[in-house]
Amino acid sequence: MAAARRGWHVYLLRCRDGTLYAGATNDLPGRLVRHAAGKGARYTRSRLPVELVWSVRARGRGGALRREAAVKRLTRAEKLALVERWRPGRAAGTRTR
Repeated sequence: MAAARRGWHVYLLRCRDGTLYAGATNDLPGRLVRHAAGKGARYTRSRLPVELVWSVRARGRGGALRREAAVKRLTRAEKLALVERWRPGRAAGTRTR
């Protein structure tokens, strides 16, 4: 795994039914594998397949959990705006404002 993929991340998944799921993890590739296998969050299990549509690195566990909570408070339109601006190549290590 590339060093840039390690560390804490906050992420959004788009589920089969079009809903968005926000989460935080210190192993993004592993977490995505668990979601895809139906062993992730209860919410996503019945909404497979899921697709990573946004992620950002966070400073430590506390920072990730605070950012996750902030993302969960956003409206659907605001979350979709994040997704629209996201570039996967910049996901690891780049923070946008």
